[in-house]
Amino acid sequence: MKVLTGKQIIELQKHLIDRYGGIHGIRDKGILDSALNAPFQTFSGIELYPDIIEKAARLGYGLIKGHAFIDGNKRIGTHAMLIFLLLNDIELVYSDDDLIKMILDVAAGTADCKELSEWIITHKKQ
Repeated sequence: MKVLTGKQIIELQKHLIDRYGGIHGIRDKGILDSALNAPFQTFSGIELYPDIIEKAARLGYGLIKGHAFIDGNKRIGTHAMLIFLLLNDIELVYSDDDLIKMILDVAAGTADCKELSEWIITHKKQ
């Protein structure tokens, strides 16, 4: 399994802000660390999120909902989730509108991490 490092996530966020606008910077390093580590949590040696899709959903969800960055949390959460999936040979097929709706639902609290995971499964390229 290939994993994005914290440094890579920060660089991706900087690039997104440079390209699309917004304010640079980390608002809360602890929340960022939590979002990046949550997908890989274990309890008594058992992974809480055992497969790539669950890990990707947890990563995206944590970055979107945690607001670790000053700006661009939805963008970096979405981008990191999609890159993590691609790095691990999972490609999705979706329309921009469909992706945007799911991400906005997560941000608004009308979709949870499980629903994000189900969305990924539904849009996984066969």
